[in-house]
Amino acid sequence: MKPNRRQWLRWTLGAPVAACAAGTAITSLAATPPAGGLVWRERALLGFGTTLWLRAAHAQAERADRALDDTVALLRHLHAQMSLFDPDSAVSRLNREGSLRHPDPDLLAVLQLARQVSARSQGAFDITVQPLWALWQRTHAQGRRPGQAELADARARVDWRAVQATEQAVTLARPGMAITLNGIAQGHAAERARALMQRHGIADALLDTGEWAPIGHSPDGGPWRLGLASPRDSQRILRTLQADGRGIAVSTDATLRFGSAPDDDRDHHILDPRTGRSPPHLSAVAVIAESPALADALTKVVFMGTADQALAQARQWGVDVVAVDKRGRVSDSRPAAASG
Repeated sequence: MKPNRRQWLRWTLGAPVAACAAGTAITSLAATPPAGGLVWRERALLGFGTTLWLRAAHAQAERADRALDDTVALLRHLHAQMSLFDPDSAVSRLNREGSLRHPDPDLLAVLQLARQVSARSQGAFDITVQPLWALWQRTHAQGRRPGQAELADARARVDWRAVQATEQAVTLARPGMAITLNGIAQGHAAERARALMQRHGIADALLDTGEWAPIGHSPDGGPWRLGLASPRDSQRILRTLQADGRGIAVSTDATLRFGSAPDDDRDHHILDPRTGRSPPHLSAVAVIAESPALADALTKVVFMGTADQALAQARQWGVDVVAVDKRGRVSDSRPAAASG
């Protein structure tokens, strides 16, 4: 389960960006006043345990408003299907009851993509990791780390192959299993929101659903530029990610840590499903891909390895990766001219 986090996306007109909140992975960089005679509109709402922020433009204000209203309705629907922060969501009911009849098409699509990523990554991504996350949350509240026996017990209920999903039903094959879609649902939400905006004729937008889907140009007429902040100093921008129409997803160990000291980055909310512990090498990962849902899932796959392995994963999956190791060193799969 991804922890409750509020990620700020600040886009200021003609002024520097305010300092981003602690733990924020990405913030939009400064812009000049709107160009091209477009009218910009915004919406903000709560979903998936965070603040979702939508900004879109059209020459006709009512077209932008209609597109945003429909996108808000879509995001609320996706939250009701996939969010563990909603006890009445479809996923929450599945975890309580062990099965779910006639799953929503969006839920089924995410489960199918998750299975594909799990298979190809040999289990580095696994939506059934929820029992491990619950164990770490419980023992952290008790002021201790999980013991080996506890980890083994939780890991016995982690296996992506034990999730059966068809149009008729979703079933968890083992007692005590539970899934979390917090490592892929926000990317799927960005992908679906982008498609809906484009059907409404929106050519310029920035959609933040916890992951990012830029469309077209920013208010100044140039490309959207997003700043990847240091996990150790949220006011320090490590890389500029100039949007090219692809989705952008980020995972960082700064979001929630289980250590007793503020600077203890050993144990955090990103867990290796195969060991039950946090991977030791990286501190932040950004993935840039055509599919925001795939980018979201791949941040966890890349997080499991070293910086060199991160660059290899970028080649294997046909995506771009920016990885920050525990010492703050940045590895970037993009050409030097694109790294900002």
